[in-house]
Amino acid sequence: MRLRPYLCKMSFFKTARPFVIAGPCSAETREQLLETAAALSTKNIQLFRAGVWKSRTRPGSFEGSGPIALEWLQEVKHQYGLKVTTEVAEPAHVETALKHGIDSLWIGARTTVNPFQVQHLADSVKGVDIPVMVKNPVNTDVDLWQGAIERFEKVGIKDIAAIHRGFTGYRAAGGYRNQPNWPIPIELKRRKPDLPIFCDPSHITGNRDRIAEVAQKAMDMHFDGLMIETHPRPDEAWSDAAQQVTPQMLKELLDGLIVRDEFTRDMTGLMQLEYLRQHMDSLDAEIIDLIAKRMELSEQMGEVKRACNMTAFQPGRWREIVETRGEKAAAQLLSKEFIVELYEKIHHESIRRQLLVLDSKDKEIKK
Repeated sequence: MRLRPYLCKMSFFKTARPFVIAGPCSAETREQLLETAAALSTKNIQLFRAGVWKSRTRPGSFEGSGPIALEWLQEVKHQYGLKVTTEVAEPAHVETALKHGIDSLWIGARTTVNPFQVQHLADSVKGVDIPVMVKNPVNTDVDLWQGAIERFEKVGIKDIAAIHRGFTGYRAAGGYRNQPNWPIPIELKRRKPDLPIFCDPSHITGNRDRIAEVAQKAMDMHFDGLMIETHPRPDEAWSDAAQQVTPQMLKELLDGLIVRDEFTRDMTGLMQLEYLRQHMDSLDAEIIDLIAKRMELSEQMGEVKRACNMTAFQPGRWREIVETRGEKAAAQLLSKEFIVELYEKIHHESIRRQLLVLDSKDKEIKK
């Protein structure tokens, strides 16, 4: 892995790509923390992470060592020259962390979901020059994520990064602990192009064997960094044992990581891309024209249904669309799931337009 320095003025989170944050899920003991730091001090990481206060799903689990662990993080800084970060969930956490010289703070997913609590945390760092990372909320709400980030921006925090750790569902799917839902961080990046976004493959996978796979996907999608939970003896960890890697595993993961550039100076490649993009733009214009014509047909169907006193939504017809379009997609080597999801949106808009037709005609009759 070759770290690529940024040519622009450096912010705290743009000193290298990928910006690597590593360390144990929880600060369990002084010895465990120092052992991990010693092993990571030669691994070219930018931030050493450890949870001091742990918000657990149910009571009775290990919930962190509390303020004493901040003293251990101070030792990590002084002995190994590593910058350190921890999660904060209350203004009192912020105050205590700042007193112990913590270099950066992160806001957890369970906290991001609560705008009132985020505002309390933002107010607690007003006037303080400290980098802040904001994890995505547990639910798939890009507005809520963006809003949490903006609360810190409004109190004057200059160095802010987002952490994509996946989204909680009732049941895990695809072998993930938390569903990645990649379109959500992509949309956040579209809205805030200068915002660094890191990926937390530990929480997305919940499985150390898949961390490298998700980390590489994040790099291929131009994420700026990674947060990876690292423990000297993961199977003995007091929290989230299955998703932590050893320092050696982290080294191998980073060494094998392919870091790609957003741009290229290869003129041949640029010309090929430009040709393909123009061709794609032309096809997109045709697709939009076709969808517009399809919606015109939907409105005409609405007229027929109104005249025949029929419902706008007909389950049998929808089942037919799903089956036939799915089969056609498979014949074209396209993902059936993708096409069905696409047609769900098209069908929803079609029904919406038919309902407008039915509603407008009903109002005319009542007059």
